[in-house]
Amino acid sequence: MILFNPKKYDPQLLDDASKDMMKKTIEFFENKGKEKLKADDRKAVWYQDFLDFQKYNKIFARLLTPSPYGATHEYRWDTYRNCEFNEITAFYALHYWYTWQVSILGLGPIWMGQNEEVKKKTAQLLDDGGIFAFGLSERHHGADLYSTETNLTPQEDGTYLANGEKYYIGNANEAALVSTFGKIKGTDDFVFFAVGSKAKWYELIRNVVNVQSYVAQFALHDYPITDADILTKGRDAWDSALNTVNVGKFNLGWASIGIATHAFYEAIDHAANRVLYGKHVTDFPHIQQLFVDAYTRLAAMKVFSRRAIDYMRSASADDRRYLLYNPLVKMKVTCQGEEVINLLWDVIAAKGFEKDTYFEMAARDIRALPKLEGTVHVNMALIIKFIRNYFFNPGKFPDIPRVTDPRNDDFLFNQGPTKGLGGIQFHDFNIAYNSADLPNIAVFKKQIEVFKQFLMASATDAEAAKAQSRDIDFLLSMGELFTLVAYGQLIIEYRNLTDDVSDDLLDQIFDFMVRDFSRYALQLYQKPSATPAQQDLCMKMIMNPVTDRARFDRVWNEHVFALKGAYQMNP
Repeated sequence: MILFNPKKYDPQLLDDASKDMMKKTIEFFENKGKEKLKADDRKAVWYQDFLDFQKYNKIFARLLTPSPYGATHEYRWDTYRNCEFNEITAFYALHYWYTWQVSILGLGPIWMGQNEEVKKKTAQLLDDGGIFAFGLSERHHGADLYSTETNLTPQEDGTYLANGEKYYIGNANEAALVSTFGKIKGTDDFVFFAVGSKAKWYELIRNVVNVQSYVAQFALHDYPITDADILTKGRDAWDSALNTVNVGKFNLGWASIGIATHAFYEAIDHAANRVLYGKHVTDFPHIQQLFVDAYTRLAAMKVFSRRAIDYMRSASADDRRYLLYNPLVKMKVTCQGEEVINLLWDVIAAKGFEKDTYFEMAARDIRALPKLEGTVHVNMALIIKFIRNYFFNPGKFPDIPRVTDPRNDDFLFNQGPTKGLGGIQFHDFNIAYNSADLPNIAVFKKQIEVFKQFLMASATDAEAAKAQSRDIDFLLSMGELFTLVAYGQLIIEYRNLTDDVSDDLLDQIFDFMVRDFSRYALQLYQKPSATPAQQDLCMKMIMNPVTDRARFDRVWNEHVFALKGAYQMNP
């Protein structure tokens, strides 16, 4: 099965200790039950029961301690199994995933730094059940690192006093350590340093959100800092901030997958058991279309994200392709999660508002993920830097297999400088597209060829290109088309490496991909700065998918309707 199902969970590619952790986590939530889960959500109860559970079983410690600092071979930073945990926790509720996610962000600058004593201390704090926080954002500057007002003031004895205020910082009420970003006062030198949330110089001001998670506003008042608390300085601090985001943001797409999967089970059960006008709701053709679109989008989210794991775990200084696929997981996959919920909501209608449903939480929480850790347009601005090399200057790379083995992902904490993105090369995307001979992939390939013509025509009009390079609205729509090409590439690659995706399912996935490509092409056509030549090519990108009723029916019966009654959470 592509979709996670707690009742049938049997992760063949995990080692026994990792399987045990995941199954115990599922057992924790199923024993908690849906009624208590929902009651805690409504009352915004701090999830101490979950933190106690993970502490007792050393879940965070074993999953988030790199091998050199771990107590046994079970301790490692393994992106494959971490994504399993991402999906499981979000499947039950976003808040439980969130405390794990922001711990990952808080740990990033520590594991990427050079302070060995802090690393050893952190390993012990993790073993003791500690959670962590990432003190980056500020109320008036968001994640604009250049404008940070938090500072360390040097003292005559070589120590520092930390002052400043941070905003929207998860776990900052209970974090064992808060990795805090600032500047050395009087200089432009950046710095990461660690503070404790229980210190008397640390003021916890308030929770800025009304949910179970604690998302803090806090202030430092002459907090004494020594070199023993410094994680990184200068360019290293800047790089560790961005590289931490590379590691942590990858989790967002997996949270969307978990939420949308649980919502799908609930929606198909409701619709299949509801009779209107003498027919089951699932007998209506438009309902089947909504469900098939929701399922194929959800399957594509998971398949793409699984393949992106391989690039994350295979990355090196000479292979940084993950820097394209990573933001696609946090941007494209999370936006697709919203789309899945919207489609399902059109099916279940008013049921999606009822307080005793999981869906009511899903509809609220799925919106958060594209907006956490950077908005969509920030990630798109990054992705656009890769267009030229992706389409017109491919490099040669060895084939990357699936990477599921139980090992530590060392490179993630040694990513190096964050500059030079425009020089990153990719393998020829045509290799994947030419490996699949299906009707809708053939249509999609034609759309890609017209898009390449569009890019070449745009490059030849120097005056228009200069103006459009400053038109973010234009670039965002162009980036959506590029995103679809890379998205489809990894979906095909995953299909070629596994038996998870049938030809029927793959072709039905590209049915919505063709439609999405046409939609974004029309949006680009309508941009005020589009030239007549560009508009002509945009119109040529608009194509219809190849419809096949027999294929659609097989996907409906074998993949979608087959999930009726497949999962209900314990009450």
